[in-house]
Amino acid sequence: MNDLNTIISTFSNEDQQRFIAYLEKKNKRNDTKNVQLFRYLANDDLNSETLCFKLYGTSKKGAYHALRKRLYQSVIEFIANASLQDEKAIDMQIIKYILASRTCLQHKQYKVAYKILDKAEMLAIEHHLFPLLNEIYHTKIQYAYAHPSADINQLISKFKSNQKNHQLEDQLNIVYAKIRQTLNNMTFKGDVVDFQTILNHTLKEHQISLTDAMSFKSLYQLVAINSYSAFVTNDYLKIEPFLINTYQSIIAHKDREKQLYYHIQILYFIANTLFRNKKFDASMQYLELMHEHMNEKQKKHYNSFRLKYHLLLSLNLNYTNKADEAVETLSPLATIKHTDMETLLDIRLSLIMFYFQKNELKKAYTLFSKFYHTDNWYTEKAGKDWVIKKHLIEILLHIELKNIDLVESRLLSFKRNHSHYLKSINQQRVLTYLSLVEDCYKNPEKITSEAFKDKVEKSFEWIDSQREDLFVMSFYAWLKSKMENKPLYATTLSLIENIKNVNSALNLN
Repeated sequence: MNDLNTIISTFSNEDQQRFIAYLEKKNKRNDTKNVQLFRYLANDDLNSETLCFKLYGTSKKGAYHALRKRLYQSVIEFIANASLQDEKAIDMQIIKYILASRTCLQHKQYKVAYKILDKAEMLAIEHHLFPLLNEIYHTKIQYAYAHPSADINQLISKFKSNQKNHQLEDQLNIVYAKIRQTLNNMTFKGDVVDFQTILNHTLKEHQISLTDAMSFKSLYQLVAINSYSAFVTNDYLKIEPFLINTYQSIIAHKDREKQLYYHIQILYFIANTLFRNKKFDASMQYLELMHEHMNEKQKKHYNSFRLKYHLLLSLNLNYTNKADEAVETLSPLATIKHTDMETLLDIRLSLIMFYFQKNELKKAYTLFSKFYHTDNWYTEKAGKDWVIKKHLIEILLHIELKNIDLVESRLLSFKRNHSHYLKSINQQRVLTYLSLVEDCYKNPEKITSEAFKDKVEKSFEWIDSQREDLFVMSFYAWLKSKMENKPLYATTLSLIENIKNVNSALNLN
């Protein structure tokens, strides 16, 4: 997918209609083919040769590429203009005030100039626009000698305080970037690092406290840093109070409407954390809020979050005994094209899991067979852990389908390719689990025996069920269903229900 296709794929239906109107207004000739090309790119998956023929009836590669270039420029201009209108209205207003005040100051109209600067200052403080506040205080200090009512010491104090806030925001941005880079290297390259130590060291190096926050963007970055930490450590319970408390600051924040993208992303982080903590009702409530905001501003950000929303919705449905609804939610998305390839792959793997849990094995295998890329490709797109989950599901699927030869080869391949990595990140329990799975398929008659159950019990260092990862529990549920000779989905729900009961008891206390 090239740059033009990638950008157009993010347009909602409303964006498409507005852009077409923009092109039609811009066009000076009736035979311009930019609208036609845009419609093809937005709605069809056609190669350049086919598009060229559809537009010109023959091969005019030069004209076609020139048309694409002009359309690309128009798309960039349209996005920039929309951003200026939607996101930068306050910024532009403040800049106009600053410029107007400086003109007044040059004409020695000091009283008028300071009144204008006061308006600019109020707006900039309200919206946490530290760079613009810097310009306002700089100008006020510069001309304080000419305005008798100006308190220069107070202005200097405000200026220094604002500089600290601006520096803190810049430092937090650097920390956020470093943490994201570390996480990407871990997820997509398989780097083995102590993430928590790196996080703490980076925060200390830049003198950042996770309780500090000024701008809406800073709040988002604090939430994101905590969420990424939970993702790596699998300790979502630890960050839940922070996320919920921080959201109280967010909903009262002046920029929550202005920076809608960040608001939606934060709601997703909270909903995902609650889901991972098995608090499905609360997760669904935040998902509903997320969906409401996705529909705002003519669905400006709807397409960007569409896949994440539906994936998390389906997972909540699946783990609350609504497997059919979960499948219905994801099925239409399993074969679409989207720029968010990571979430798209999560959707396909989750749908395979849903089918597997429902014992619809042929559907699961049919969808799994569409994973035809190499492990390196999937690692680059979705991460190392995703590849490991994919192979584990594949092994279980072949066992259920009684593809014994394939089971043997997949087991050997898994051990050869992933053992070193799993040991290096202290996840030997995956290998332990795999050895028990191997016992199940080689000695099925022993699965329900007390000896095997005892072996399973002694094989793992069990952790608090509230903290245990939901997807790890789902894999364990397969083992438990075999030991108890019960359906997999019912066994999975039973495990989840036990945890919900524990949560309820703790809440009562």
